[in-house]
Amino acid sequence: MARPRQPVNLILLKGKKHLTKAEIEERRRTEVKAKADKVKPPSYLSPELKREFKKIANELMRIDLISNLDVDALARYLQSREMYLKVTDELLKRRPVKEILETIRDDDGKVLGVQSHEAVSDAYSELLLMQDKLFKQCRAAASDLGLTISSRCKLVIPKPPEEKPKSEEEQMFGDVL
Repeated sequence: MARPRQPVNLILLKGKKHLTKAEIEERRRTEVKAKADKVKPPSYLSPELKREFKKIANELMRIDLISNLDVDALARYLQSREMYLKVTDELLKRRPVKEILETIRDDDGKVLGVQSHEAVSDAYSELLLMQDKLFKQCRAAASDLGLTISSRCKLVIPKPPEEKPKSEEEQMFGDVL
């Protein structure tokens, strides 16, 4: 399986592949770099989520990890996180079991008494499944956006190479490839 194409700055930073100046220029010319000039919260977010969007987007722009193309992904992350928190709050209010009252009758149908026992709450089980799905959505979106520690550890943000002083030969004859 082929590896995904890496930005030329990352290749140069790693120093494992030697490219000519022409190859470097060609790759830089053909690389797609999305703009980050319109990173604004979508209109469908609530005011509270818009504030959260701006906060997270500013942090991601500061480290060059978000572009205009990521706006909806961040909005979906915030919506799924909000829904996850609501479902979690509802789960904390409920009990995982419910009490069931069962009427005990004789053979003639006469009521002898009432017996209670506990059973798993169907509503609680449904909320638990919903919470799990929302958690997975949040985790996937957070990972895609670089919002988790592990996803940031996988990112290698290219830094410009440090300028080293030119030797006498380089000053006299120019760069030698």
